[in-house]
Amino acid sequence: MVRQFLQNLRKPSWRSALLLLGLLVMLAMPFSVSAQDYYFAVPRAWVDVYWESDGTVTVDYEVVFQNGTGAHPIDVVDLGLPNRQYSAGNITASMNGQAASRIEAQSPYIDAGPAIYFSNPIPAGGSGTFRARVTGIRQVLYTDNLDDDYASALFMPNYFGSEFTYGTTDLTVIFHLPPGVQPAEPRWHTEGHVGFPDEPVTGRDNQGRITYTWRNPSASPSREYIFGASFPTHYVPASTIQQPNIWQRLGLDPDFVITMLVCCCFGLIMGIIIWVAVAADRRRRMQYLPPKISIEGHGIKRGLTAPEAAILLEQPMDKILTMMLFSAIKKGAAEVEKRDPLELKVASPLPAEAGLRDYEMEFLGAFAQSNKTKRRKELQDMMVRLVKGVATKMRGFSKRETVDFYRKISEDAWKQVEAADTPKVQSQLYEENLEWTMMDKDYNRRTQDVFGGGGRSVYVPRWWGSYDPTFRTAGAGGGGRSGPGAPTKSTGGGVSLPTLPGADFAASMVQGVQNMAGGVVGNLSDFTGGVTKVTNPPPPPSRTSSSGGGFSGGGSSCACACAGCACACAGGGR
Repeated sequence: MVRQFLQNLRKPSWRSALLLLGLLVMLAMPFSVSAQDYYFAVPRAWVDVYWESDGTVTVDYEVVFQNGTGAHPIDVVDLGLPNRQYSAGNITASMNGQAASRIEAQSPYIDAGPAIYFSNPIPAGGSGTFRARVTGIRQVLYTDNLDDDYASALFMPNYFGSEFTYGTTDLTVIFHLPPGVQPAEPRWHTEGHVGFPDEPVTGRDNQGRITYTWRNPSASPSREYIFGASFPTHYVPASTIQQPNIWQRLGLDPDFVITMLVCCCFGLIMGIIIWVAVAADRRRRMQYLPPKISIEGHGIKRGLTAPEAAILLEQPMDKILTMMLFSAIKKGAAEVEKRDPLELKVASPLPAEAGLRDYEMEFLGAFAQSNKTKRRKELQDMMVRLVKGVATKMRGFSKRETVDFYRKISEDAWKQVEAADTPKVQSQLYEENLEWTMMDKDYNRRTQDVFGGGGRSVYVPRWWGSYDPTFRTAGAGGGGRSGPGAPTKSTGGGVSLPTLPGADFAASMVQGVQNMAGGVVGNLSDFTGGVTKVTNPPPPPSRTSSSGGGFSGGGSSCACACAGCACACAGGGR
């Protein structure tokens, strides 16, 4: 055909032009594998299964095909067999009496079985009878799972892919048991398929062998049907009886198990990838310092405030906001009206002598907003400006040396508090260094350890009433404010100083950060992410393009979930 086409191209005729145009049209159109064009009915199928005395099985098929109108000619039949323990030389086949032109030992469309080709295909709309005989199929008998003295034989007739077939099939399956088996010895077993009788018809063939016959006049040509029989093992060589493997004992299909393991591994890998991606995104959101701040300069940048140093250490933003809260309260610029959710009463006008810094005034200005969404946005904007301000101050200085410097300040502050000789001195040092102690990553634990144990009392700072509304409303005596039931102690000068149980004091300090996180910041990752996208945005995606193709595949497999028995799986092909 190709040679003729090339000859035609040499002739400057309209036929060549039409032929070329037709070829171009066909090339431009999508096409599918020819096997997808097969479409036929199977009005009748008959299979004789001979269980031989040498432990092998012989299978005789007679199948009537009715090809569909406009379908691909039936020029090949995929014949499913129990396993691959057969020889292509033991296969004979014909279509309408004419022998097969070629037999491939293994079809690419089914798990086990040959592809049989014919030079006299059944045309579209036509019918034909296919016959095949396969002898010497080995490893088809297993020890019966109910009786070790019996061999179990199961068989599944050939079936076809549902995409290739239509209609119903008059299906007959006949078992021929090994020669010599007596009528009272064998047992039959099936899976109770709909349309088949509850028990097979028992008889004898022309060789005197016992037969079991199952028939369903309206079977499906694309469905799996399993039939079985058991007979005493002494009718076949003991070496031909297979012991069930672990999969058969468990009633599992190894391909299915492997597929499930692959799927589970794939799901696990995908889960890990997603978890890593989410964790990386969360970590990325918390990295709000601009990368230029990491460019190493020389020397230590001194003079940073505690919140600015906390920015340099990339402390959680709820903790930094709490540091600002305590600083504003200590300076008399605000007091807490409600702790959960946090609400502040901001002094008006702000005390000029307090020395409030710009970020502290912006912090208080945000709390003047009654709308929580706007308040949150203003706090984010304030943090953006603070981060950028720290980055500006760090130009030319060593980040590493500066971080180490302020970490040491925080650690020294804690050491002073922990080493104080008296509770009064300890409370005084804690008040003076509060914001620096909060920079410690173990601030909550160290506060609980220092003040929460031993049933001790703690001298509360002078501004405690502005921080704790319950302490403030309870009233105080002797020039100070004390909480409900809180004892007071007298100094030598007769001045009574307010105290709290140490555990209550420690819990209240730790709760300050929690209240800031829950009632003001909300989701810390989202809050910080809103700052990070301005101060340290991710790099733009690289401009690359990619293209890919897909693949499609198909096939079928069959397996018996029958412990201790041979399953003659077959079919699913063309």
